[in-house]
Amino acid sequence: MSLIDLSATELSALIASGEVRPSEVMEAHLARVAAVNPAINAIVSAPDPDRLMAEARAADDAPRKGWLHGLPVAVKDLLPVRGMRTTFGSPVFADFVPEHDALIVARMRAAGAIITGKTNTPEWGHGSHTFNRVHGPTRNPYDLARTPGGSSGGAAAALAARLVPVADGSDMMGSLRNPAAFCNVYGFRPSWGLVPADAEGDSFMATLATEGPMARTVEDIARLLGTIAGENPRVPFGRPAEPYAERLGADLRGMRIGWLGDWGGAYGCEEGILGLCAAGLGVLEDLGARVEPLAPPFAAERLWQSWTTLRGFLNANAKGELWRDPARRALTKPETLWEIEQGLALSTAEVHAASVTRSAWYAAAADLFARFDALVMPAAQVWPFPVEWRWPQAIGGRAMDTYHRWMEVVVPVSLIGLPSLAVPCGFGASGLPMGMQIIGPSGADARILAIGAQYHRATDWPGRRPPAILG
Repeated sequence: MSLIDLSATELSALIASGEVRPSEVMEAHLARVAAVNPAINAIVSAPDPDRLMAEARAADDAPRKGWLHGLPVAVKDLLPVRGMRTTFGSPVFADFVPEHDALIVARMRAAGAIITGKTNTPEWGHGSHTFNRVHGPTRNPYDLARTPGGSSGGAAAALAARLVPVADGSDMMGSLRNPAAFCNVYGFRPSWGLVPADAEGDSFMATLATEGPMARTVEDIARLLGTIAGENPRVPFGRPAEPYAERLGADLRGMRIGWLGDWGGAYGCEEGILGLCAAGLGVLEDLGARVEPLAPPFAAERLWQSWTTLRGFLNANAKGELWRDPARRALTKPETLWEIEQGLALSTAEVHAASVTRSAWYAAAADLFARFDALVMPAAQVWPFPVEWRWPQAIGGRAMDTYHRWMEVVVPVSLIGLPSLAVPCGFGASGLPMGMQIIGPSGADARILAIGAQYHRATDWPGRRPPAILG
């Protein structure tokens, strides 16, 4: 097996033992990037390869910083990286070069990571399809005519194509989970507050989005989570990190899993998706879990109304300058402008009502978790779609009334900040990947990762590499 096929954990062990040098790992991954990235466009704004090799050679002889020592990591282009072009997928910031690292970038560097570029993202992360006017579209390694999803689509595609061993992502409305499903990798949305944000802008009310890890193994997910998690004293609502990688040996026998499916038909899914999820549930049952189908525990339309209200409210206030400045507005994608305009039209009563609904769903979910150790839902409602589309217009004949309604299945988790691991569950009739979410109560990150680790050992879907066109 070549170095690019090894997990981050395996590469880390080889470097620690001296069997492999960071420069060898970097050389292998840079060769892979040169051969494959032009076809998929997953990594953008990459530094000169000679500079990266020089950093890796320096790491050969330097004291070991941490488990990421000498490993290549590309950072999602929504996070600032010191001295590296960071565009947020927006023409407004096409030439922006930050002077400082984002907090989790600094934490990865402190653990020894070498930053090899940025992973592509939709403009401002809006939309679960990775394309923008700065870098163009990213393509799915399993079918170059299809999207890898988004907004962490560049990260998911880079992992699937073996351009990096591990990656960061972020998730507001499925931005980790959708691309993980579309690209046959793992993506973990942690409990809200576990991975802290930087102390910029509002840090009290903006509680819908979070950073999180992506990888081809759950062990790598656990290790990267341990690196980027942990309180930031400069922002509120923090949570301490745990030794997640040391707690992956759970016994699933007797665990109770609730299957929410398509939420009683509210979250329509394209043909074949629920069947693959059922097969994934069968794996959990083979491992000893008890699976029980559940009726919808809350009105889907109430969740959607709460979600779109709070999301619009946050976008209107965080990105209002893009709308107020005519020059910037002309450079901003229509989906982002729509989000801002939705938020500007809201009343304080509407925002409060949305928060009341959110609170009621949190209480109802807590009652569910008193009966179940985990819940399972599909990670996406559609198969990876043509890369030329902006977004799917319909599911099974039902028209989508917004640019993101086709990803409504992620809202129950996002609205109340639950931990959710997107796991691959195989390939459909057309050979495209799909995944499902394993969801836990707030704070149960270690439990959900442990369930996922057992599932990975039984399946290892990411071991099925993309087609021969990518080597």
